Amino acid sequence: MRNVLPASVKKGPWTHEEDELLSSYIAREGEGQWQALPKKAGLLRCGKSCRLRWMNYLRPSVKRGHISADEEDLIIRLHRLLGNRWSLIAGRIPGRTDNEIKNYWNTHLSKKLTSQGIDPKTHKPLSSPSSLNPNHNLNHSSSSPDQTKTISTNSQENISNLNSINPHSGPRSDDNLSHSPDDGFSSFLDSLINDEMCSERTPTAL
Repeated sequence: MRNVLPASVKKGPWTHEEDELLSSYIAREGEGQWQALPKKAGLLRCGKSCRLRWMNYLRPSVKRGHISADEEDLIIRLHRLLGNRWSLIAGRIPGRTDNEIKNYWNTHLSKKLTSQGIDPKTHKPLSSPSSLNPNHNLNHSSSSPDQTKTISTNSQENISNLNSINPHSGPRSDDNLSHSPDDGFSSFLDSLINDEMCSERTPTAL
């Protein structure tokens, strides 16, 4: 037997009147308790639909419109450090939602990097001598075993630091509205971004 949604639950685009009801209710009562909110606000929507509408469209702090070049650069830097952890990336870009950043990455930035010869997943060149010649690393390795060991150790330490500083990165509940990392993780992330920017601006010795 086919499951049928209750007739009282509305789906589809939101109307201006519904937006007004949701915004007015949250202005009076605050965010949270999304499962009970529709009935209290006089809406024929489910709690998840109300939460997403508020978080992604109606919040006063949500920034709409064109993503600037500076924002693009920051998204790329954060993605290189964090991968597809969209809520953490959004927490470092004021006014932007994780859903908006994810969509912008998939439709624009990943294609932009690919056109520049960069793998959008690894942020490394799409083609290199080592990928064309499997024996390249064996015969013409540019790094000594000690250097390779040091790089591997540093990478493991960075991953360990990320996990230890941000222990609450699990799935969010309906009532957990925070998109920003905690203060410790935020400071650590800022230091990584600053170190990366400084290293790119430092001229190489002749």
